[in-house]
Amino acid sequence: MKGLRWFLPDVPDVLGLLRRQSEITVRGMDAFAAWAADGGDRQAAITVHETEHAADAAKRELLEALRAAFVTPLDPEDLFAISRGIDWVLNHAKDAIGESEVMACAPDAATAAMAARLADAVRHLDAALAALAMRGGDPDPETTAAMKAERRLEKAYRAAMGALTAEEDVRAVMGRQELYRRCSRMGETVVDVAERLMYAGLKEN
Repeated sequence: MKGLRWFLPDVPDVLGLLRRQSEITVRGMDAFAAWAADGGDRQAAITVHETEHAADAAKRELLEALRAAFVTPLDPEDLFAISRGIDWVLNHAKDAIGESEVMACAPDAATAAMAARLADAVRHLDAALAALAMRGGDPDPETTAAMKAERRLEKAYRAAMGALTAEEDVRAVMGRQELYRRCSRMGETVVDVAERLMYAGLKEN
């Protein structure tokens, strides 16, 4: 049996690589929340850009490992979908900052509230992934918490969009709408990732 190991391919730690991408995304979304809370803090914006590039590198490493893996602890399709989803969240955060700067529309209190909900949701996704990586672990409590955070985000989004009806500056309205919608789209992606994690957990248990 010992001699057979020579013929067996290496098994890359794909879950560890996905966790690495997820942990980088948590840091990036914390920076996004700080950027929004501080009215467009430049250093926080730089951190978001840096983490987005680091997360992209982690995603590429995961994809290379998936191509080389003979077997994986989760369905490769699930691993890819989860990686792609958390990648989209951080990409949207980076784009939101870029749009804010181009439109000269600094984040307001409503944007800060939504960004904080997003950072909370992504942290729960990371915890769900950690639970899934444990044999017999249950990701459902954390995925449920992530979706609850997204629902709070949507509540803040609707309130913020409603408040824009009282704004007379058309340029400000357009800028705020784009920031709010970008946050809402990130929330939708969070739900997609959470549901994929739940599905992957069902298949494993």
